[in-house]
Order: sequence, then C-alpha cells, then structure tokens
Amino acid sequence: MTRNGDLWIFGYGSLMWRPGFSYEEAVHAILSGGHRSLCVYSHVHRGTPRHPGLVLGLDAGGTCEGIAFHVAPKQANATLAYLRRREQVTNVYRPVLRRVTLKLAGAKEARALCYMVDRRHRQYAGALPLEEQARLVRRSQGRSGRNTDYVMNTVRHLRECGVNDRRLERLITMLGGHRLA
Repeated sequence: MTRNGDLWIFGYGSLMWRPGFSYEEAVHAILSGGHRSLCVYSHVHRGTPRHPGLVLGLDAGGTCEGIAFHVAPKQANATLAYLRRREQVTNVYRPVLRRVTLKLAGAKEARALCYMVDRRHRQYAGALPLEEQARLVRRSQGRSGRNTDYVMNTVRHLRECGVNDRRLERLITMLGGHRLA
C-alpha cells in the first residue's frame, strides 16, 4: 500500500482475467522496468513438480502493458491476504511497489503492487526457446487446470485489452490456438 492508503494491484497475466478480489476500478496500465515472460515453472497451479507447467512472471527489464486494479481501503487487508495465498504459494514472486502509468485522460501515475519473479528461485525458468515452452505447456496441468487454458485465456484477454504480446502470440500459433475467439 502507498502512504495515502491507496492500493493498486498490477495484473499482467491471470490476475487480468481472474483477479479474485473486489476492486473499485480497473485501468489499462503500463509498467516500466519489467516485462511479461513465460518464465516460471509451475509446480502447483498449472503443473506438478514431476511435470512442471509454465506461468507468467514479471521479469526485470523492458515494459509491460496490463491492468491496474484500484482496491477500496476497507478491502485492502483482505485483498493482500488473498494475494499472499494465491501468488506466494512457493515464493517465486517478490511483491514490490512500482510506479505504473494509468492510461486515462491525462496519463496519471500510481504506485502499484507488482509480483516480480525472483531469478534466484529454483522455479525460475528464464527465457526458454518457444519450442520448449510449447512442449511444457501442452503436457501440463495443475490445481487450477490445464496449462494451455491458462496461456489461451491470457492471450484472449490481452487481445480484448488491445495488447499484442508477440511472443505469446507466436506460442499460441504453435499450440494451434491462433483462431481464439
């Protein structure tokens, strides 16, 4: 949370299409200093330790378009507790406050809670070749469902928001889902 009690959450993957918490406002936003990357081996939500899937992380460098959710002050503690349970299952993400640009008339800035990937964590996959990403995504599923569904839902939502993630689009083509509705 920021000093004035405002809580913004930056979503770049499944938080965009399934936030799981109440919010007052959802705004298209841009984060500088981090980029969306399918760089985390999933041992729980989209895979298992034996057959890991891949999920998105905010990796260092570049920029990322996503959604910033403004949470009411009375919901802040419950939202943070929920996000700890959801995003910190294996502690592969580091919760950090980062400045995001809200794409509103006048381009306002806010400090938002972001979940950056910890490159030292054993689940950090780094920049895998697309062929390896496709292989892992095709074969994996976990507590939250099939890995292919996660990738397809994310790309579908990115398209709805007018965001073109070229790397994910190439992966979708390899997975046979280039005709997403």
